[in-house]
Amino acid sequence: MTEKAIFYHAGCSVCVDAEQRFAGALDKSRFDVEIVHLGEQKGRLAEAKAAGVRSVPAFVIGEDVYHINHGADISAVG
Repeated sequence: MTEKAIFYHAGCSVCVDAEQRFAGALDKSRFDVEIVHLGEQKGRLAEAKAAGVRSVPAFVIGEDVYHINHGADISAVG
């Protein structure tokens, strides 16, 4: 059974680099990775905030939030 991993980003260069380096590197037999571009999917911004995302890029895996670098504050997205 795979665990859901949601990668939230805003399309900035830091976010794109993190997507290429980290999202693509996760073991697909262990993680079901979903990529959410908050600049294009603004309707998911509240979901990201509710999950605990404070800046992007960030992964949400289960109940845990992993912020990668500080590309943009979540309040500046959208």
